Amino acid sequence: MSTKEDVLVVGGAGYIGSHMCKVLAQKGYRPIVLDNLIYGHRQAVKWGPFFEGDMADIALLKKITQRHKIAAVMHFAAFCYVGESVSSPAKYYRNNVADTVSLLEFMRTASIDKFIFSSSCATYGEPENVPISENHAQRPINPYGRTKHMVEQILADFQAAYDFNACALRYFNAAGADPDGELGEDHDPETHLIPLVLRVALGQRDMVNIFGDDYPTKDGTCVRDYIHINDLAQAHLLALEHLLAGGNGGFYNLGNGDGYSVKEVVETARQVSGHEIPTEVTPRRSGDPATLVGSAAKARKEWGWRPQYPDLKNIIKTAWHWHKTHPNGYQ
Repeated sequence: MSTKEDVLVVGGAGYIGSHMCKVLAQKGYRPIVLDNLIYGHRQAVKWGPFFEGDMADIALLKKITQRHKIAAVMHFAAFCYVGESVSSPAKYYRNNVADTVSLLEFMRTASIDKFIFSSSCATYGEPENVPISENHAQRPINPYGRTKHMVEQILADFQAAYDFNACALRYFNAAGADPDGELGEDHDPETHLIPLVLRVALGQRDMVNIFGDDYPTKDGTCVRDYIHINDLAQAHLLALEHLLAGGNGGFYNLGNGDGYSVKEVVETARQVSGHEIPTEVTPRRSGDPATLVGSAAKARKEWGWRPQYPDLKNIIKTAWHWHKTHPNGYQ
């Protein structure tokens, strides 16, 4: 396969970024990874050159663009712990907003005009109706969500003022692992439900906490929209090819459109793993909406995007395979 364009993947050593790099390489692109390895893993960078450093390091960005003809930039380098964003907002506004603006300004000086941004359903805040479409009001309720919303507004302003095109992709709950077993989810601290549940199945945790079982949902527990990491990456690929073909930027939801409750996730993990997985109901967490389910009708209609792993059981199967073969993550 002949190599197509070079794509700079900022945060390419992280969970989503590394899966993106594999998909890019499979499609003939060359992913150029920039990651400071605060949360990423050097072992997850396998498909192209790697540069260690920050996205606001202009000297490093110049070095990268001198060596590689970058056709587009994909940005996965945000800090993303909601609780930490509440206790340390300065850290989040600096990295997620200020450093992103530095990256965008450098792109203008380097004449790179195509940008794909990892956004979040956290920009919507408490949902007024579900499934959530792109025209739902955006009222983020924590600093993390506000930083994503701010960058979206900045991108809209850049597109209006400059020769610049950006797609912002609002994820719901990224989940699962590379079906080949090469890549998976390895966070420290881990806050995502599926890997926490599977750590109990592996005997690394005693039980899973269920934060509230009195929500107005089918079984009283929170309902979330889980999207397989490969489906997420495929949507980014479609966004990239849309921009490279001269298409306009925009804002897109990425989710399955189906919600699964916490109890359903636990029960499915029991079936997949063959382990009991004890649970304990604890009080609700503040700021947890009862239901977060997204409509990805826009991406489906405009790009023909179709998730290949819409079923929760298949999502958890890929995650379980990764965690069984990598019980200590990348270490």
